[in-house]
Amino acid sequence: MLPVVGFPLAAWIGSSIPVNSGWTPPDHGVTIMVETNGVHTGIVVPISTPQKDWRETFPSVAMLRPDGRQPTHLALGWGEREIFLNVATWNELDAGTALRIAVLGGDAVMRVGHYVRPAPSENHRPITISQAQYARLVTLIEDALPAPAPGGPREILRGSYSSDAYYTALGHYTLAHSCNSWVGEVLAGAGVKMGWWTPFAGGVTKWIEAPEEGQE
Repeated sequence: MLPVVGFPLAAWIGSSIPVNSGWTPPDHGVTIMVETNGVHTGIVVPISTPQKDWRETFPSVAMLRPDGRQPTHLALGWGEREIFLNVATWNELDAGTALRIAVLGGDAVMRVGHYVRPAPSENHRPITISQAQYARLVTLIEDALPAPAPGGPREILRGSYSSDAYYTALGHYTLAHSCNSWVGEVLAGAGVKMGWWTPFAGGVTKWIEAPEEGQE
C-alpha cells in the first residue's frame, strides 16, 4: 500500500521543486513545443534551424508522410521499447508486460513523430528558448541515441503507429526514469524552468503554460 501512495506523493513533491527557477523565455530564439496526451509527454522541434538539421540524425524525417506531405516538425519521445513498438492502446497492454515494466523496467527507444506546422493547443504548448539553449537541447537529445553504424544511417524501427518512426535509444526505462522524467531532464538541462523530478506528464506540463485560446 505504501508504494501505491508514496510514489505519486514523491512524484508530486519532486515535480514541484523548481530547477532554473529564474528562467524566463527570451523575446527571440527558437520556438519548440511540449506535447502531451495526458500520460506521455514529448518535445516538438523544427526539422531545420541554424543549430540543427534533424534529417542528419533521423532518416525518416527526410521522407514524406503517409499523406504525401513533407513534415516541418518532429516530435521526440523517449520511452519503453515494448510499449512503443507493440502496444498501440492501453487495452493491448497485458498484465505480464505491465508487471515486468513496473518491477524491472525495459530497454529504451526514441519515438519520432512527423508533423506539419503543429498548432498551439492544450496538448501542444509552445515555448521560446534562446539559440544557445536550443543547441544544448539538441546535444541532450542526441546523447540519448547510440552512434549509427559506420557508413550507414540509423535503422528505422516500425512500431505502434505507422505515421511514426522509432529508433534504438540509450538508457533503461523504469517508473522512476520514465518518458516524462526524460522530457523534464532535457528541458531542465537546456535551461528551461522545470520540476526537479517529473515521472508523470502533469509534472512536466504544470511548468509549461497552455496557449491562450486563439493564439497562433
